[in-house]
Amino acid sequence: MEELASSISADAGNTSGDLITVGFSQVGHESDWRTASTNSVKEAFSQENGFDLQFVDCDNDSEAQLESVRNFIQQQVDYIIIDPIVATGWDTVLTEAQDADIPVIVIDRTIDDSDKYTAWIGTETKNEGLAAGAWLKAYAEAKGIKDLNILVISGTTGSSAQIGRTEGFDQYVESEGWNKLDEQTGDFTQDGGQKVMESYCKSYEGQFNVVVCQNDNEAFGAVDAMKAAGVSYGVDGDVIVISFDACKAGLQMVLDGDINADFQCNPLQGPDCAKIVQELAAGQDVPAKTYMAEPWYAHDDTVKSVSYTNAAGEDVTEDMIVVDQSIVDAGY
Repeated sequence: MEELASSISADAGNTSGDLITVGFSQVGHESDWRTASTNSVKEAFSQENGFDLQFVDCDNDSEAQLESVRNFIQQQVDYIIIDPIVATGWDTVLTEAQDADIPVIVIDRTIDDSDKYTAWIGTETKNEGLAAGAWLKAYAEAKGIKDLNILVISGTTGSSAQIGRTEGFDQYVESEGWNKLDEQTGDFTQDGGQKVMESYCKSYEGQFNVVVCQNDNEAFGAVDAMKAAGVSYGVDGDVIVISFDACKAGLQMVLDGDINADFQCNPLQGPDCAKIVQELAAGQDVPAKTYMAEPWYAHDDTVKSVSYTNAAGEDVTEDMIVVDQSIVDAGY
C-alpha cells in the first residue's frame, strides 16, 4: 500500500485551481460517534477549504454503499472517501476506482479483502478492547470481585470495530477465565442496545455483574433497560458497565457514575483526511496509515493506569483519565 500511495501523482487530483471534488460514502447515522465523524469530514472538506464534497449516508446498507462508490466513479470525482460498513466485499469496486485513477482514502473502519486504496485513517479498535479488558481485570482485583459474569452487546457484525473490540477484550476473557454468558449485536444503536439488554435481563436475571457495550449509544439503551428491570448498575450498583466511543453524552454518564469506564474511539478524522487529499493533489507522498490519539476514561481512580500488550506487540502502560465537568464540556 505504501507503493500505491507514493505512485499517485498530481494528475490524480484537480490542480487547475477549481474545487477538488470528493465523494464521501458514510456508514450511516446510527450513533453520536457517527454524527461527529460526519460533521468532522463535512467541516474539513468545505468549499472555503477548496473542496466540493459529495456526501452519501448509506444507512448501514452495504449494497447501497458499494453503489454509492460506483456512482462516485461514474461522476469522475477527484477522490473518494469510504467509511466501510463491513470489512469485506470491496476488492471489485476498489479495482474499478483504481482503473479510473481515482485515489481512495478509507477512514475509521478497515477493509480486509483489498489493498487497492491509497491511505487509511482511524483507530486501533483491538487496543480499545485490550485496554477495556486490562481495566476490568485491575478494577475487579481492586474491588475484590473474584467472579466476573459478563454480557456483551456487540456492534454491527462484521465491522472492523466489532471485530477489533471483540478480539481484544476476548483475550482477557480467555486468559483470565471469565464467564462470558452471551454476546449479541445491538448494531451500534441505542434501540438495539436496549432490546438486547431487555432480553438479557429476562434470560440472565441475577446471573451477571458486567455489561460491555461496544459503543455509547448501546450503553444508553442498556442502562435504560436495566433501570426498567430494577437492575442496579454503574459505580454504586451491582453491574459494572463498560462502554466505547466516549462521546459527550457517554462522558456525562461516566461522570454521573452510570458508566464505570469508557474507551474513546476518536471520530474527528476530517482534518487529517483533508490534509492527505491536499498532499496527494500536490503530488506528495502520504502515509499509508494514520492512527488517531485515543484516551481512556473512568469515573474514579480505582485503576490509575492499564498495562497490556497492544496489537503491535508492544508492552504499554496508559493512564486512565478521571472524568470531570471540563472533560465532558470538551467532548465531541
